Amino acid sequence: MSILQKPLAERVRPQKLTDMIGQQHLVGPNAPLTKAILNKNIPSIIFWGPPGVGKTTLAKIIGNELGLHFYYLSAINAGVAEVRKVIEEAKKIGKVLLFLDEIHRFSKSQQDALLGAVENGTIVLIGATTENPGFEVNNALLSRSQVYILNELSKDELQLLLDKAIEKDEWLNKKNIILEQTEVLFLHSDGDGRKLLNLLELIVNQFDENEPVVINNKNVGEILQKKTALYDKGGEEHYNVISAFIKSIRGSDPNGAVYWLARMLAGGEQIEFIARRMLILASEDIGNANPNALLMATNCFEAIRMIGMPESRIILSQCAIYLATSVKSNASYMAINEAIALVQKTGNLPIPLHLRNAPTKLMKELNYGKEYAYAHSYENNFVELEFLPENIKGKKFFDPGNNPRENEQRQFLKQRWKEKYGY
Repeated sequence: MSILQKPLAERVRPQKLTDMIGQQHLVGPNAPLTKAILNKNIPSIIFWGPPGVGKTTLAKIIGNELGLHFYYLSAINAGVAEVRKVIEEAKKIGKVLLFLDEIHRFSKSQQDALLGAVENGTIVLIGATTENPGFEVNNALLSRSQVYILNELSKDELQLLLDKAIEKDEWLNKKNIILEQTEVLFLHSDGDGRKLLNLLELIVNQFDENEPVVINNKNVGEILQKKTALYDKGGEEHYNVISAFIKSIRGSDPNGAVYWLARMLAGGEQIEFIARRMLILASEDIGNANPNALLMATNCFEAIRMIGMPESRIILSQCAIYLATSVKSNASYMAINEAIALVQKTGNLPIPLHLRNAPTKLMKELNYGKEYAYAHSYENNFVELEFLPENIKGKKFFDPGNNPRENEQRQFLKQRWKEKYGY
């Protein structure tokens, strides 16, 4: 296998504790994790910190130092079956180290599958998370684990990482790399060592084989502008992709909805965020044209919280397709918006006497509730009565007129899908 088949970040990954860059509060001389490794007394651990700060590297170093078989699972695409397989393997060969990346993506019930093996020492669990474990890891597992917080890398640490990579990597070592300025490079790295090394590799590849690689703010800025962002959970792309997803469902396009859903899942978007947005859409854009949409979205939200990934992708897809293919109405959304706007404009208008409650004799003498007519006493449970304040009597908020009857709209949608997609 060619060395260049591995990313730079993997090629220069530290193998020993003394090679670690950053996290000196944990791995420096006399630091708690250093002492635990030297004493070969490692508890189960939760590493909490941003991406690219050494969580995976530390787990691998611990495995090497303790001489344990190292198993890597990502909660994005692994489930309880894979965890149980590792536990069964440990029963045969002895204690192993299981590194569970993105542990917060396991549901609470999936996390429960780890408890027995952690408690009896069959496995040393090291979980990695970018989310607060107090919220995302169940209490039983937290009580059996030590939480260590990892920090983003400082500029000095990024500089050290950059220098070491250029010095030690066989491929980079052959290049004529001239470091003139690094401010823009470090700015785009966001304290993330892996991102820094990925950007360095990208930049070096932009230069011809025998051309000097000049790294300065101008060159780095121009090169990075050409690089298309895939998905940034905290940035503009996050909002653009969820916008495309919602608009695809609102526009009754199940194919667009599933594509943008896949983009979010591949980018590591929080599944609860996706389900929450569908729950809002079910009421805002479908409403009473199909009340089952809200039930479907609610059940979807509850189900993905119980199941977790990767199986939740199926539940999310089912719900997204159902909502996209449902008839649409925003009448309830428009009604409440208009009503709130009027309340803000007119304030607390007097409540008509016939609608007021009359629990006391005085209130009855003041004609509270006097002319109220009980709807169930009338034909079809409908009574001709004014239910709005006098000043806005007859005002219409709810207007179902923009929404065709369900069968008509469904037939219209089917015709459009047939013309566009052939079905």
